[in-house]
Amino acid sequence: MADEGSRRGDGLAWQTSVWDRMSDVYLREIDERFRPVVENVIARAALNPGQQVLDLGTGTGSVALRAAPLVIPGGRVLCVDISAEMLKLAERRASEARLDNVTFREGGGEAIPAEDKSTDVLLASLSMMYVIDRSAAARECARILRPDGRFVASVWAGPDHCDIVRLQQTAARFAPPPPVPNVGPGALADPTSFLVQLDEAGIDARVETESTSFDFPDFASAWDTLAGVTAGQMTPEQREEARATVFATLWPEGDGPRRFVNLTQFIVGNKRR
Repeated sequence: MADEGSRRGDGLAWQTSVWDRMSDVYLREIDERFRPVVENVIARAALNPGQQVLDLGTGTGSVALRAAPLVIPGGRVLCVDISAEMLKLAERRASEARLDNVTFREGGGEAIPAEDKSTDVLLASLSMMYVIDRSAAARECARILRPDGRFVASVWAGPDHCDIVRLQQTAARFAPPPPVPNVGPGALADPTSFLVQLDEAGIDARVETESTSFDFPDFASAWDTLAGVTAGQMTPEQREEARATVFATLWPEGDGPRRFVNLTQFIVGNKRR
């Protein structure tokens, strides 16, 4: 058990360092590209004034910034993330938008910093794939949700249906393995086991799918944005081999603009009464 706890601790430290390093790139290059996913999450949340919302894995705050105006008056959004650097950017954006009903706390899915039955709607946009212990996270989500509270998460499909996962998994083959298994962009390509974990925790959920997309002007910009952190863990030789393999796989007709088409899965449900 000590080894398991140590492994999870190492995994959390590793993930936190990755998101801290990615925070500026995420805000500059990724947030706008993921906007269709955010809009789908918000639409499925069906938010109303006065609701208490928790945005789990808020990142730079894109979901929270859309949710906060929809729950005024009387509603609030609590933003939770493991990355202090991401939270700083999210807090700055909320301040710039003059949203005074948004608060921020460091924390993760396995131990959500919120009271029992305090939340009407829990949102987790592209974050559950990175949770190390998703069974614990399912129980935590059920703990903080009020009876009939709504749960909306988004996760990527697998590499055969999702270009971003295809790129990142192709690049990752050349990097050292992460300290914990089954985390990353394609970790919930098959969400069946997570649906079972939610059901066991008291949340009835189903999967809805939408095809979303974003563009890059060329290979270099996509590589730097989507594989930069992974490439940083490689030797120069590994990095060059990874670049060449990703280029051949996703740009078979040569360099130029490319649209990434990504099947996105939305896990939508409610806590049982």
